[in-house]
Amino acid sequence: MRQTALLLASGLLFTAGAARAAETPTPAPATPAPAAPSSDPTQVRPGAYVLDSAHGKITWSVSHLGFSTYYGQITDVTAQAVLDPKEPAKSTLTVTIGTDSVNGLNDRLNQHLKAPDFFDTAKFPKATFTATSIEPTSPATARVNGDLTLKGVTRPVAFDATFNQAGINPVNQAYTVGFDGRAVIKRSDFGINAFLPLLGDEVSLRLEGEFKAVE
Repeated sequence: MRQTALLLASGLLFTAGAARAAETPTPAPATPAPAAPSSDPTQVRPGAYVLDSAHGKITWSVSHLGFSTYYGQITDVTAQAVLDPKEPAKSTLTVTIGTDSVNGLNDRLNQHLKAPDFFDTAKFPKATFTATSIEPTSPATARVNGDLTLKGVTRPVAFDATFNQAGINPVNQAYTVGFDGRAVIKRSDFGINAFLPLLGDEVSLRLEGEFKAVE
């Protein structure tokens, strides 16, 4: 009798354990983490991109009377690109710049920069750049040649671009490609002659841009 009771108890325990196991859901397979951004430009996804304007700025600098180098920014920048990592020379780029966003970090200076002496933003609210050719200079750099139209004047301008990395942006989950660039232009080429030669003619431009893939 005792043996029968033990067998019955064992059977009940086994049945209860099996029932609990059946009620416990099977864990879902873990979602693989997105691949880390790559610094290999050949791995960039080909296709259309738009500039993330919150992370696309032009920082300019100019000699101030020879005493210092003065820095400012232009923050209203939009751009579209088509990237071809296999044949970078076939890539395209167009940029539109809102000149009213020029900022010298000083209210009086900002008013003067927007006046006819300089950008004349009321008459010329936009500047544009359109790439005419892209010449790779190393696996991660290129010379971007194009036409810059500023204050109604169009001149050829080139800048040196450096590829930073590409991959999923961890903040917004958008596939993003990052670049920076350097250029030097002469403001007198575009009819901006105020205070020459005391105020520098050569303007250095530092370009930063994060481009999001167009889904």
